[in-house]
Amino acid sequence: MKIEKKLRKEYFEKVMSGVMNTDIRLADFDCNVGDVILFKEWDGAAQKFTGRTLEREVTSVSKTPRPRPWTEENINKYGFQTISF
Repeated sequence: MKIEKKLRKEYFEKVMSGVMNTDIRLADFDCNVGDVILFKEWDGAAQKFTGRTLEREVTSVSKTPRPRPWTEENINKYGFQTISF
């Protein structure tokens, strides 16, 4: 399955260069080993997509209950997942 997710510019660069190969996201979507994530670069200052994309295959998914900056309601409802690619 292909999953589209926005990724802030500073993280997009790290994923593209290979420096970052793990992402922690709110577990509000289904994600499994073998899925492909299509990252769409997001410019937070301009509040728009830059047009750049990259794809990474999911190699590991680990779900856990906590970190922040999400609301308590969403954390309690979805938990978290760590995705490696």
